Amino acid sequence: MLLEGKNAIVTGASLGIGSAIAIDLAENGANVAVNYRKHADEAGALAEKIIGMGRKAIAVQADVSSFEQAGSMVKKVVEEFGGLDILICNAGVNRDSVIWKMDEEQWNTVLDIDLKGCFNYARHAAPIFKEQGHGKIVNITSINGLRGKFGQSNYSAAKAGVVGFTKALARELGRYSVNVNAVAPGLIETEMVKQAPEKVKDMALAEIVLGRIGQPEEVAWVVSFLCSEKARHITGHVISADGGQYI
Repeated sequence: MLLEGKNAIVTGASLGIGSAIAIDLAENGANVAVNYRKHADEAGALAEKIIGMGRKAIAVQADVSSFEQAGSMVKKVVEEFGGLDILICNAGVNRDSVIWKMDEEQWNTVLDIDLKGCFNYARHAAPIFKEQGHGKIVNITSINGLRGKFGQSNYSAAKAGVVGFTKALARELGRYSVNVNAVAPGLIETEMVKQAPEKVKDMALAEIVLGRIGQPEEVAWVVSFLCSEKARHITGHVISADGGQYI
């Protein structure tokens, strides 16, 4: 297995892409701490599923936008698992609006969760990785952070910030054998996407050169690879998992 005995945190892991990442990490041998904010039942069920796979797992409620709660979770995981090797910053939200209608709450909420959340966890994990001389960080960005999207100035700004943050961390932590990369999904078939208007989905599907909507596990496979020793010479990169939606 690629990740046998490794200890991982996945933020925003109770549903969607985060859940798929947590499962795939466990399938590859990792113990997984499942972060959630609201979906306690789903997070608990996911942790139990991972335990049933023969791995260690805990579900931890923490608001990723809180520096203190992020630090408490990292500390708890180290205590429960005996260490930390992998950090996946996946938690994210949308508050879509054109800029002339967007209010401050919509802007701040997205930036606090999608961008500051990555900082909060990385800030607490980095000293651990630096001291032990190894670690893997994968931040989940979006193709809309690479190109911008109408009605998503807050989301596009946050996800673009994640790209710059990833590259800066790769430079800072590389000398300690810590790999830092990002994955940029395109349209992925999560529950949120399933509930989107058909017109919106059709417009996005028309951009995808492979002609189909991606699945959460197709993002998870890329993440697990980046967390493995097979990707030990890859750092500071953004890998799109989008079926060619952004070319």
